[in-house]
Amino acid sequence: MINKLILDSSSQDSVFQLRDTLSKEIYPIVKSGRPIIILCIGTDRSTGDSLGPLVGDKLNFLIRDRVFLYGSLKNPVHAKNLTNTINEVNNKFKNPFIIAVDACLGSIQNVGKIIVEGKPLKPGSAMNKDLPEIGDLSITGIVNISGAMEFMVLQNTRLFTVMQIVDVIYKGLYHSILKTIGGKKYNNDFNDNLIQNANA
Repeated sequence: MINKLILDSSSQDSVFQLRDTLSKEIYPIVKSGRPIIILCIGTDRSTGDSLGPLVGDKLNFLIRDRVFLYGSLKNPVHAKNLTNTINEVNNKFKNPFIIAVDACLGSIQNVGKIIVEGKPLKPGSAMNKDLPEIGDLSITGIVNISGAMEFMVLQNTRLFTVMQIVDVIYKGLYHSILKTIGGKKYNNDFNDNLIQNANA
């Protein structure tokens, strides 16, 4: 399980780094038969907090056997329905592997960075909200600087910064799923090269 990986969303190879990292994490999960849940947290009512729903929106077409998505612009997962969504996932799926995606605030030099960790994320921490931790693996995008007036900071975050991070996260997730699971039809007969690449 990955400890911690920090990527720069403005770097040209960030998508490939994220793809390869996620592939190594996802491959044994696929082999074990566990369902993969991509949980994109946030709201479209705030620019800075829209990262999760935007990623979810771009990944809508990715849904296939053993891969399920929660959170999009149309049906966001946010503070008011997060607990119910987690309960729904746990009731509907047996031992799901949850990849949680969310925005966060950080230091000025880290704005635009993406953090991938093999542990749950704590949604709403920037807003001092007491929400349950979620995820076997977390992907967070640092969209703006932390400090005072977090609500205003999120509201006044540049959409360009958010979209740059969104593009890396969704492409990394998409290509890691293609690399480990393949196309729409789930196939148990993995290509040897695919397996080797996933384990490389």
